[in-house]
Amino acid sequence: MYLPDHFKEVDPAEIASIIAGAPLACVVANSSEGLVANHVPLMFDKSGDLIGHFAIANDMHRTVADGQEVMAIFRGLDGYISPNSYPSKLEHHRHVPTWNYQVVHIHGIITFQHDERSKRAAIGLLTRDQERRVNGDRAWRMADAPADYMLDMIGKIVALRISVTRTIAKSKLSQNRDQRDFDGAVEELKAHGDQALAERMVAKRN
Repeated sequence: MYLPDHFKEVDPAEIASIIAGAPLACVVANSSEGLVANHVPLMFDKSGDLIGHFAIANDMHRTVADGQEVMAIFRGLDGYISPNSYPSKLEHHRHVPTWNYQVVHIHGIITFQHDERSKRAAIGLLTRDQERRVNGDRAWRMADAPADYMLDMIGKIVALRISVTRTIAKSKLSQNRDQRDFDGAVEELKAHGDQALAERMVAKRN
């Protein structure tokens, strides 16, 4: 990933926030059939590994070897920035469009797990987090489903674990702009309804 110094993201809390806000990772691997990419929700467990699961019909666990290096890409907020948003554009017109975004690349070693315990752990971690966020006290639990049905569904998935070896993160949020052009970009985003990206830019600058 192209990573100028002023866009390097090194704050662990910010990196964790990006991942938590967009847990659907694109997992890229070199397989026996060439490059493959699968989109899988991933979360950190207590050991610091990323865990998740996908359908057993997905060939990834057959074409990618256990112990192989993969990359999980988490894409956070992003949005277009027009030169028209910069006040200084009216003075010299020396601006071009750009795109603001946050992204995290996690490299690691993948293993696939077919035992029931690992699969339940992967489902449990994801559903506990997401159900609490979406439904609060009414959160769905695996125990809500009939035991035979849950066992059948668990038999149709594969768990995966990625042991992290390297993390590279980027926050391209107009840090390289002077204050008035930065403020102009923020206000333009707000005017077009992109409040979340505008707020992230301000928080990162402060």
